[in-house]
Amino acid sequence: MEVILKQDYQSLGNAMDVVRVRDGYARNFLIPKGVAVLATEGNKRMVAETKKMTEKREGKRVGTAKELAKKIESTPCTIPVNVGEEEKMFGSVGSQEIADFLKREGFDVERRSVMLEEPIKELGVYEIEIKLHRQVSATLKVWVVKDENA
Repeated sequence: MEVILKQDYQSLGNAMDVVRVRDGYARNFLIPKGVAVLATEGNKRMVAETKKMTEKREGKRVGTAKELAKKIESTPCTIPVNVGEEEKMFGSVGSQEIADFLKREGFDVERRSVMLEEPIKELGVYEIEIKLHRQVSATLKVWVVKDENA
């Protein structure tokens, strides 16, 4: 029996996939639990239309993310930090500081989008990946410099 999955199901596939399962499994488990519906011609057409609209929407999101990536990559990021003797930093620069900088510059980027393996603990220039979409990421050049006002 062919069914259309309404949601991602680990052992069968992703939402909107047409899968072949045993009749009893579909009638007694998948359909009553709301995991799947019968794969009739009408349902298949509806799934095809939904997939087409989803792909179109996803294409727009990718395009928007690419434009945002270009803008982020062209933005200079300088983060002043307090340093002590021998240019040793007090504290570190983490993903939150970078996300706050991007918010001040007008970019709506969450902290978890900043792909920083470990906090920055030394002065210098760093290239940080900013994940904007599953398929799109930007590389932000971050200058960590001594704060002259401190």
